Amino acid sequence: MPDPADRHEPRLGGTLDRTAYELEFDEDFTAPVLDPARWVAHYMPHWTTAERSAARYELRPGLLRLRIDADQPAWRPEDGEMRVSSIQTGTFSGPAGSAVGQHRHRPGLTVRTAQGTRRLYTPSSGLVEAVMRASSDPACMLAFWLVGLEEESPDCSGEICVAELFGHAIHPGHGHARMGLKAHHDPRLHDDMSDVPLGFDATTWHTYAAEWTAGYVRFFVDGQLVRAVSQRIAYPLQLMVDLFEFPQASERDLAAYPKFGEIQAVRGYRPLAERGAR
Repeated sequence: MPDPADRHEPRLGGTLDRTAYELEFDEDFTAPVLDPARWVAHYMPHWTTAERSAARYELRPGLLRLRIDADQPAWRPEDGEMRVSSIQTGTFSGPAGSAVGQHRHRPGLTVRTAQGTRRLYTPSSGLVEAVMRASSDPACMLAFWLVGLEEESPDCSGEICVAELFGHAIHPGHGHARMGLKAHHDPRLHDDMSDVPLGFDATTWHTYAAEWTAGYVRFFVDGQLVRAVSQRIAYPLQLMVDLFEFPQASERDLAAYPKFGEIQAVRGYRPLAERGAR
C-alpha cells in the first residue's frame, strides 16, 4: 500500500502488497456448479431475454471455461451480432418497460426482463484479481470489470476496467491489455482508458488486478504495477467476467466454434482498516 501522502498522486513502479488486505471473496471454481450465492450466469439480463443473456460455460476442477457457441443468439438483436457469455456478482433494475437499470450502454433502453436487486459481492473499495487466459481469435474479447450496481443512484454507474483482452491485440510473446476507468453516467468521473503493453502472450495464464481507494485506482499484472488513475469510485461495484464475440458479419464459420476464454480464480480483498464495516 502507498503512504497516505501518495493518496492523490499514485506512482508507477513497484509491486502489489496484499498485507493491508483481508481475503473475503475466494472463487477457485472447484465446485461442480457455479455457486448461486456468488454468481449470476447472465450478462445484464434486464436489457434482453433470459435465453439471450445466459452464459454458455463449462466447469472443470479449478477452471471456468466461458464459451461462445455457433448456435448462441445475439445478446440484443438491436445492438447487432454481439454474443456474450458472462458471470456477475449482482443485479439491479426497475420494472419491465422502465428505463431504470444498470450499465445503460446507449440511450433509449427499456427493461425487458425485470431483475430483483442482488448484492452477492459488491465492494466499495479494496482489491480484486482474476487469473485468466484469453483467446487470440480477433473477433473475441475476455474482460474483467467492476461496474456500479446503481441501486443508490443512476449516477453510481462508473466502471473499473481491470483488463480487456482483445484477440486482435494478442501476439506470440507480446500484446496489450486495455485498462482504466469509464465514467458512463457518473458526472464525477471522466473516461481514462489506456492500452497497456504486455510482455507476454495473453493466451497463457496471468493475474490481472485492480486496487481502489479514496483517491486513486491502481492496476497490476502478475503483481507488477502497470497503470494508475487519480479518480475516485466509492460506491458498490459488482464484479463481471465476460467473454465477448464481435462477429464481422452475420454469416459465421461453424467450424470456428466453440470459442473460449478461461478463468482459474477470482478473488476479492477488503482493507483491514474496514474490517466489520461491510
